[in-house]
Amino acid sequence: MMRRWGLSISMFVLALAFGVSQLVAGSVGAAVGLFVVFAIIAVLVSPRAFPKSIADAEARSRSAADGRPIVYWRPGCPFCMRLRAAIGRDAHRLHWVDIWSDPEGAASVRAVADGNETVPTVIAGGEAMVNPQPERVRELVRT
Repeated sequence: MMRRWGLSISMFVLALAFGVSQLVAGSVGAAVGLFVVFAIIAVLVSPRAFPKSIADAEARSRSAADGRPIVYWRPGCPFCMRLRAAIGRDAHRLHWVDIWSDPEGAASVRAVADGNETVPTVIAGGEAMVNPQPERVRELVRT
């Protein structure tokens, strides 16, 4: 659990540290600015920025029933954040599996990524795409 939130917590601690250090130095504007920047980063890298993750078995079952792609991701991954941002409001149309909270999901990624846990990995219609272009995933979501 801590591993999933580690980067987010670290960013918030940095927000506090930089903010307090600038306050002590007498620069209120810089303190507020640095705090806000690092607090926003903390929110963006948190697991809450992604749709609710489900287990790999459940994602595969749902995908077989509704044909929606499965996205394997992990918190703090910049490529996952890029994909999530590119998909926007349509993110709920995908099944999301956090490989750090689901060992079966991590195993599924290793099976298609030459033994690596490279994310994002998207499985759609039996085709596995390791770190696909966000445009390609948006096309899958729209069809």
